Amino acid sequence: MTPSGKALVRRWGGRAVGLTVTGIGLYVVAPSLLTMFGEWPQLAGVDVPWFFILAVLQLGRLVSLWWLSKMAIEPSGDDTANGSDTAVPRLGWGTTATAQLAGSAAAKVVPGGGAAGGVVQAKVLISAGQPATAVASGLAAVALLNNAVLFSLPVLTIPALLIGPPPAKQLQLGLLVSVVLAAVIVAVGVTVLTWPAVLRVTGRGIGRVVHVVRRSVTPDGVAGGLVAQRDRIAAAFDGRWWRSVFAAAATRMFDYASLVAALVAFEVHARPADVLLAFVVAQALAVVPITPGGVGVVDAGLTGMLVLIGVPADTAIIATLLYRLFSFWLPIPIGALAWAGWRISRPRRPAPA
Repeated sequence: MTPSGKALVRRWGGRAVGLTVTGIGLYVVAPSLLTMFGEWPQLAGVDVPWFFILAVLQLGRLVSLWWLSKMAIEPSGDDTANGSDTAVPRLGWGTTATAQLAGSAAAKVVPGGGAAGGVVQAKVLISAGQPATAVASGLAAVALLNNAVLFSLPVLTIPALLIGPPPAKQLQLGLLVSVVLAAVIVAVGVTVLTWPAVLRVTGRGIGRVVHVVRRSVTPDGVAGGLVAQRDRIAAAFDGRWWRSVFAAAATRMFDYASLVAALVAFEVHARPADVLLAFVVAQALAVVPITPGGVGVVDAGLTGMLVLIGVPADTAIIATLLYRLFSFWLPIPIGALAWAGWRISRPRRPAPA
């Protein structure tokens, strides 16, 4: 039977639009990518210790993310899968790391970005015996918590921007700033999870401000939406709120510290608060599915933000290349190897009789 035109549109229409948007996005950002990669030989002038520092910081980011995923997906106590008498297999670090690395690599190269990466990550976890419902709700909670931490960073940097310190020559203090911010994020996150009334009041305040611009947005609607997201996170990490918020904060702060290290490697003079804002803008651009993993879009956005805060254009380009080398490009082949290893080593189910 020949499928109808509507069925073909439903099946291939969305994919065609996605591929078109991706192609246009890659065409637009191609010049900036070529300019950035044209600076590749300049990396030979970077002192070798900085490569190890960036590798360690990015490893810390990955380990924090694996820890967060384990807490969200694996059952607590003696929970069983789907109410049956069969205990859920313990989620090991190797399986968690393999799933995250493979999913991250897919999100960076496959059109669809995070959605495609989530499918790959979920497939590895479910094949390891984790319940599909637990995997879906756990990955959703991880994404919600990570995004909540990301979008809370600009608010936390406002006092530093208004006060002015530290001086521009002390960008190295950005590593200390990351530790302080992580502590503040943990305190705020646990407070919100413990007392939802705090989030409700904050949501109403935000709603009143947004209502001035968009009349359809109401304070109670914003507060209700925030509390609903909070309830999903609280349920996923029940009994492990401190550890989950700490892991989410560490994930972002290790990444921010990597950007700081990449700038310090080229003796850049900039305020840590300004660099943090550039980092947040770049991470927000990665969420927009214009190109897979935000390739090109994030690079151009981060370079532009660094130039705006006073970093010379040539230095901003090479520093962005160094940072993205460890945070974006190197995880792709590592994730591909993780996926290949999983495909080879996973147990084969016998064919049905």
